[in-house]
Amino acid sequence: MSTPVTVTVNILDKEYRISCTEDERLSLETSAQYLDNKMSEIRKSGRIVGLDRIAVMAGLNITHDLITEGGEKDGLNLDLTGKINALSNKVEFALNNFTK
Repeated sequence: MSTPVTVTVNILDKEYRISCTEDERLSLETSAQYLDNKMSEIRKSGRIVGLDRIAVMAGLNITHDLITEGGEKDGLNLDLTGKINALSNKVEFALNNFTK
């Protein structure tokens, strides 16, 4: 079992510290970058305002992409159940610890 490490990721110019194993680090960093890109696209569209609404729309878009494309997006083959649940828990934890 890998030792937990704390990884710092930036999403929409905000810093989040998330604990994961060293084996999950690259996947977490890649996921955070992908989420940041999706959220940035949504924010730039100007149609949706507010971090929470942007995050929900990005989550819906990513989930829709995963379901409709059989789990493949931009060359990443994801184990849907495990990866989505793990990332969902980590994002929820980070958002709950986010200070406004």
